[in-house]
Amino acid sequence: DAAGKAPEGFTSYATGGGPAGKWVITEMNDAPSGKRVVVQTDADKTDTRFPVLIADSGEYSDLDVSMKAKSISGKVDQGMGLVFRFRDPKSYYIVRANALENNFHLYRMVNGKRLQFAGAKAKVSPGQWHTLRVVAKGDHITCWFDGKQLIDAHDKMYTTGKVGLWTKADSVIAFDDLAVSPL
Repeated sequence: DAAGKAPEGFTSYATGGGPAGKWVITEMNDAPSGKRVVVQTDADKTDTRFPVLIADSGEYSDLDVSMKAKSISGKVDQGMGLVFRFRDPKSYYIVRANALENNFHLYRMVNGKRLQFAGAKAKVSPGQWHTLRVVAKGDHITCWFDGKQLIDAHDKMYTTGKVGLWTKADSVIAFDDLAVSPL
């Protein structure tokens, strides 16, 4: 996609309070896959704001999904997340790393409320690319941060859905290399 525009084949949603995100294709010299990445650029500080960018095609139940992300800025939050089994803006799973809190958490979004059910401490360096990965098979969900498995959980709230990207509040985050494979 051309720099300066929203990515084609994706839809932007807002969960919680505040506006939807502003997702823009941007050229970045240190991008893992070349020069173009997608950046969520809106720094609205609403603490309960969760902008998501969801791939329009593909419904997955059992899957292996990953992406790379880099935190650029944020005073309220610097959360970079990977969405899976997205059913609607109020119903999905999210695994996210936070550069301000140095943690890696797994949530379910239920009626627009974020509920953590697994997590771990992790060094999330701002301004550096990190890899988030999820393998979900049935109710078994494993999550990796920078190649290390940190979460092994079970949950059967959602069994199928789309994939995408996630931020929180004023997080300005760059994303690259979103990849998904059905299992």
